[in-house]
Amino acid sequence: MTPNQIADAQGPRWRELTAEERQVQYSPSSCTGGTFEPYIAEYAERSLTVRERFANQGPPLQELRYGPGDSNTVDLVVPGTPGPCPLLVFIHGGYWQRLSKRESLFAAQDCLDAGVAFAAVDYTLAPEASLDQIVAECHAAVAALRAGASAIGVDPERMVVCGSSAGAHLSAMVGLGSPDGWRPAGLGLLSGVFELEPLIGTTINEAVGLDVEAAQRNSPLLADLTDFPPTVVAWGDNETDEFKRQSLGMAGAIAKTGTAVNAFEVPNRNHFDVVFDLANPAKPLGAAMHDLVAAA
Repeated sequence: MTPNQIADAQGPRWRELTAEERQVQYSPSSCTGGTFEPYIAEYAERSLTVRERFANQGPPLQELRYGPGDSNTVDLVVPGTPGPCPLLVFIHGGYWQRLSKRESLFAAQDCLDAGVAFAAVDYTLAPEASLDQIVAECHAAVAALRAGASAIGVDPERMVVCGSSAGAHLSAMVGLGSPDGWRPAGLGLLSGVFELEPLIGTTINEAVGLDVEAAQRNSPLLADLTDFPPTVVAWGDNETDEFKRQSLGMAGAIAKTGTAVNAFEVPNRNHFDVVFDLANPAKPLGAAMHDLVAAA
């Protein structure tokens, strides 16, 4: 899409939908025959393969703790190249209520092959944690990576944060800036939800427990995007209209600030498998992400 097309893109029209229609529109599996478990299993299988490869051949997979909670950890792998390298930080999806860092390592080898470190963030899931707490944990995880950058061997000024689905939302919240004003060098937002109020009244919100105030407070699409980082926004061609509108709306809001945004639909991909292209340089999404990291 051109910058003008992005800027003129129509934003979400969720208020025109009934609760039943929003339930379908915000259930990505409605485009995949009502199932998503095979994709979750593939996340786990691919991540286990990478984990075993690192255990047997290196480089070593490190664990960084960023808080007192059981899930307040980050898995990190750094290429054996001299000097500090760029870092791609991945925040998993699962509607803030399932998955973990253990299913999130599948892009690590592609990153290492390009001389880029890779980190997979874990966080406390809903309903054990509120969305405000989850967002705060993601900020804390990135802050810990920044603080430990020298010892880890990464460049804190070349950190790109990315995520899929709810992880894209959390990445965008990190992109709004930390309390000290720091922002990532770039963002990758895949099939995200960036205005959360339409989730209220759906089964998705049963564990998350959003009210209107919390939904609006945690909606990056409603935030001031001034100085937002350069961003790649991508989604699969086989997604609901509302998920496509969410991505288009976010891309348009970013573009209107003058920030560079590369937004596009990925052919032959859906909400769950588009993330497999994340760091594959042979795929349009992977190439766009590698360009984003290289520009950091």
